[in-house]
Amino acid sequence: GVLHEDLRLLLDTALPPKRKKVVLGVGDAKMGAAVLEELGVQCQTGGVVAELMRGIRLHFPALVRGLTAQSAAKAQLGLGHSYSRAKVKFNVHRVDNMIIQSISLLDQLDKDINTFSMRVRSWYGYHFPELIKIVPENSMYCRVAKFIGNRRELSEESLEGLEEIVMDSAKAQAILEASRSSMGMDISPLDLINIESFSRRVISLSEYRKGLQEYLRSKMSQVAPSLSALIGEVVGARLISHAGSLTNLAKYPASTVQILGAEKALFRALKTRGNTPKYGLIFHSTFIGRAAAKNKGRISRYLANKCTIASRIDCFSEVPTSVFGDKLREQVEERLAFYETGEPPRKNLEVMKEAVVEANEVVAEVKRKQEKKEKKRKKREKRRLEALAAAAEEAAENSVMETEENDVGAKKKKKKKKQQQPEESEAEAEPEENGVEEEEEEEEPQPKKKRKVVVEPEQEEEEEKKKKKKKKKKAVARDSEED
Repeated sequence: GVLHEDLRLLLDTALPPKRKKVVLGVGDAKMGAAVLEELGVQCQTGGVVAELMRGIRLHFPALVRGLTAQSAAKAQLGLGHSYSRAKVKFNVHRVDNMIIQSISLLDQLDKDINTFSMRVRSWYGYHFPELIKIVPENSMYCRVAKFIGNRRELSEESLEGLEEIVMDSAKAQAILEASRSSMGMDISPLDLINIESFSRRVISLSEYRKGLQEYLRSKMSQVAPSLSALIGEVVGARLISHAGSLTNLAKYPASTVQILGAEKALFRALKTRGNTPKYGLIFHSTFIGRAAAKNKGRISRYLANKCTIASRIDCFSEVPTSVFGDKLREQVEERLAFYETGEPPRKNLEVMKEAVVEANEVVAEVKRKQEKKEKKRKKREKRRLEALAAAAEEAAENSVMETEENDVGAKKKKKKKKQQQPEESEAEAEPEENGVEEEEEEEEPQPKKKRKVVVEPEQEEEEEKKKKKKKKKKAVARDSEED
């Protein structure tokens, strides 16, 4: 409903300043309504306007200077791609592709686990045939076969373990008694190892199936909460998978949803002019099984109607909730009671008003929680950025300190070199005391200009001691000359 900023700018620059009686021709009715709402300009969208727009679109390269038919085709293609991407882009948490894949995998796992369990029964049945009648369930049979192994080794001590597996003390006692009087053949240890390893694989598959069912339940509560609350997670997922997506299911009429999954029976009935099917995949819901034989068609039609409403609410609502699904389920329960007892159900208008009020409260609560989460996330992000900034400042300070230390060390080295150089020059300037004649012949060297050096107090004391020694030497030399 908000006019795009580019379109608003274009209209503001193209329209005259006094636009009291301006009438625009717009090809799209929604765009015309948006222009009227935002700018107050009357728009016409039908009849001649559509033909004019079609003509402009056809001869657009000829009307615009510098635009070729090839560049116009490229622009149209890019617009089509961007429009398709915008339509395809959904919320990550509301993707129904994962539901389609998980329900397909769940059905495949059911078939495979059933086949493998039958293989374990026929394989282990040679050794312990009486166990099949005592433990008819597939996964429990595999667990018991893995636990027992060789039936001759079964004793009273293993009774507690059997009770934990079968969850029944009477069954565990029956298994123990049957193992003592079994008609099965003996089996080698190698065959038992193979049977136990295969049973372990079947048990792991059944455990994975349970985890997959929990995942499917959580995804259905996120993507289609109303549909799953009305008809169940598994049946709702099968409907979405058969339709192709939740959007396709929402587009179907109630009559199509009613027989979804019974296409073969429908076309066979149309071909032979027989009775058409009353239900398809929705037959697996509990409502149709609870209804009487004469009311199964009526309740399936009513249930398909409610499923269509629930799927549309889930597909097109911004914040999906299970409130509508719970209310629709109550309506189906009331309709079942009406078929059985004749008690009139509530009107749909009253139920939907209650559902809208409750749904608004739930949506407000969800939005409040989302705002809190967003605030917390922003705070965490701010703290993280502050921590990074503090770490960067510390690193910069450490680098500055290191550079200063390096500079101070370099200065000290330079000072030491400068102090060593004048000492060496003084040592070279001192005359050697080999005789009086040599000292007379040698001329005193001229004093060299020395650079001023900053000297520490300890170094000053050393220099003063050296000067005193030199004076003493000179005095000794003068005394020897006078003698």
